[in-house]
Amino acid sequence: MLPYPQIDPVAVSLGPLQIHWYGLMYLVGIGGAWFLAARRLQAFDPGWSREKLSDLVFWVAMGVIVGGRLGYVLFYDLSAYLNDPSLILQVWKGGMSFHGGLLGVLLCTWVFARRNGKGFFQLMDFIAPLVPIGLGAGRIGNFINAELWGKASDVPWAMVFPTDPQQLARHPSQLYQFALEGVALFAILWFYSRKPRPTMAVSGLFGVCYGVFRFIVEFVRVPDAQLGYLAWGWLTMGQVLCLPMILGGLALMVYAYRRDAVPGGAR
Repeated sequence: MLPYPQIDPVAVSLGPLQIHWYGLMYLVGIGGAWFLAARRLQAFDPGWSREKLSDLVFWVAMGVIVGGRLGYVLFYDLSAYLNDPSLILQVWKGGMSFHGGLLGVLLCTWVFARRNGKGFFQLMDFIAPLVPIGLGAGRIGNFINAELWGKASDVPWAMVFPTDPQQLARHPSQLYQFALEGVALFAILWFYSRKPRPTMAVSGLFGVCYGVFRFIVEFVRVPDAQLGYLAWGWLTMGQVLCLPMILGGLALMVYAYRRDAVPGGAR
């Protein structure tokens, strides 16, 4: 068993003002994606300015934050928020959903694309390789908060989390997700997208890989207490939400490559 590193979730305290590591992880994710997007901006569109890229980053960030919060409300704890709608604004208590954030990004990207004369999937293929930076940073934030831990286990790297009332050695599932959704997914998408690919292919690969990685980790991650398992003693809400991502991603990739193989098909 490995000792859990005792890290104060509050990074900086200035009187009543507290800056949490989890919030800083959002800044790391957005800032890192912005930096790497700037490196690929000329290859994406030589006519785009840094200001245009800044606008895109702002829209995507809003999609992540607003969509992530509303997604958690709708997918994971709707009854509690119906009973007390003010909870929606209490973001310091946690409660963000990746799938809600993804829907928010899709909507904001669609609006931005229409306003700037770009194809929706052109933008999504540009954005997709940048997303794992925020995913990985967010999982580190979960680990520092000692939340979203895994099932009890006797693996040598199991940890006892201070927030666990049972004080059992558990899978550090946040680190599994950091390794898969952050590091592995970034490497796969970054190198795949370095060469020209059919439009939609990069977006499709993101959906497949994220969906598979998340589906796997859910087997060792404790589900949200208010939901538990949805069926068969193992199916979680996270897995249910990942299934359309996997199927949709496969469909996009098949369609992209078939269309590209047709004479005159768009890349």
